[in-house]
Amino acid sequence: MRFPILTVLLICIAHSAFADGTINKIITASDKVRLASHETTKAQALSEARKGGEPADIAKLNDILAAPTLGFGENFDMTGNWQCRTIKLGKTTPLVIYSWFKCRVTDDGSGWMLEKISGSQRTKGRFFTDSDTRLIYLGSGFIAGEKPKKYGSGADTDEVGYAYRMSTNSFRIEFPSPALESILDVLELKR
Repeated sequence: MRFPILTVLLICIAHSAFADGTINKIITASDKVRLASHETTKAQALSEARKGGEPADIAKLNDILAAPTLGFGENFDMTGNWQCRTIKLGKTTPLVIYSWFKCRVTDDGSGWMLEKISGSQRTKGRFFTDSDTRLIYLGSGFIAGEKPKKYGSGADTDEVGYAYRMSTNSFRIEFPSPALESILDVLELKR
């Protein structure tokens, strides 16, 4: 009678060890909090952006956020060169949409990695599966000319966000409570 109970217990322990995934071993406690408050943070940022942003910029933002959320399944390959631009919502200014810069996504065999390769403010990091339609991005923010720090080096450089696929040739990452200048950053990427 003890053997079946012990077997079930060991299976449950092994299952929970596999279920926690790599990201739970890497993500910082503060970034878990940022992701947990993503929807509240996003609502506050959108409120500020829509109250004080320029009408043309608000229309662009609304179009980006209204895009359907598609899956990151086998038919979607994120690798390659992308145009990318940052949109900052709330805090310092209500809404700022920057010009297009260059980003690159590679796959090192362990998954997709993003690097913003032009512009003054950059990011470098990795994607992790959260669901069929959402990825988690863990990265490090840095200034052009600096060497990016490893994720987990501190709140000043750690970046976390949710990635959503919008079409065959576009996706976005929403960064709640970034270290600099805003309440929410959106990095829009398109081929």
